[in-house]
Amino acid sequence: MNAPLLLKGAPGSPYTRKMLALLRYRRIPYALVTWGSPRLAAMPKPKVELLPTFYLHNAAGEIEAVTDSTPLIRRFEREFPARQVRPADPVLCFIDSLLEDYADEWLTKALFHYRWSFGDDIRKAGHILPLSHDVTAGDSAVAQQSAQFSQRQIGRLAYVGSSRDTAQVIEQSYLRFLDAFEAHLKLHPFVMGARPGASDFGIHGQLTQLANFDPTPSAITLARAPRVVAWVSLAEDLSGLEPEDGQWLGRDAIAATLITLLAEVGRVYVPLLLANARAVQSGAHQVRTQIDGQTYVQNPFAYQAKCLGWLREEFTALSVSDRQVVETILEQAGCGALVAQPL
Repeated sequence: MNAPLLLKGAPGSPYTRKMLALLRYRRIPYALVTWGSPRLAAMPKPKVELLPTFYLHNAAGEIEAVTDSTPLIRRFEREFPARQVRPADPVLCFIDSLLEDYADEWLTKALFHYRWSFGDDIRKAGHILPLSHDVTAGDSAVAQQSAQFSQRQIGRLAYVGSSRDTAQVIEQSYLRFLDAFEAHLKLHPFVMGARPGASDFGIHGQLTQLANFDPTPSAITLARAPRVVAWVSLAEDLSGLEPEDGQWLGRDAIAATLITLLAEVGRVYVPLLLANARAVQSGAHQVRTQIDGQTYVQNPFAYQAKCLGWLREEFTALSVSDRQVVETILEQAGCGALVAQPL
């Protein structure tokens, strides 16, 4: 793969921030452009317009637009061997995958909920995010874009699972996550130990918005988890960190604080993954399940069904002994249904 890697992104996109932090840590040269850049005129369009979009050569040597951050991280692990973010131990690697997926698919619900449910947050995002594409845009154009963008995003709240009925589920889950991550950071500088895993960058991407941009969750995060706020800034650029092989957590010494983080995954995200997969399989028009003792409703997402499938495939590919270790960790954390419960 030729560097610098060309990608399109925006500072208000948590997945853009996830990948930029990862590229900096891995010392992979990149060139970031925004919408409207002349460099994009000759570039292919992705199947779905998502950020970030990377423009990479495929096996035939043609440039293609690639948007999914998790497979991209795996691809970069193969093509750039130095300073990898996937633990060598398959057991730890699976745990890392699960926590990255939780960040990408559940923590992002907190981001979307806070950003488009509260007045101050709506006003800030509505005005600032359009400007990130063109800071020189005229005031009238920005005002029009802001109104259209905000209206569209607010209209999507119920689609992704944010409503008056589910607000408490999302908000209480975010508070528990903050408490768990704050406690973990008292003992370990990263999720996976003394060096960052893919899950660190997944969590970092969401927190660049929740802890540093959107007013309501930023205030909550600062008051409740100051270490988390500091960590987000530190994780922005880890290019100066010199990782060592022995800095991952050991499979036989999984931190109790990591089990607490996984317990939150088992409490909220695993039930959603299973219910969503069933809804997608049956062709249902709505996902309706119990999360944390409350009714949770959202639209079915085929991608989240794929996420469950990928996690189960990774689990199945483990050796028998490694699967037994993973099962023990998941059961301890209340996540056993992820790999054990039939659909």
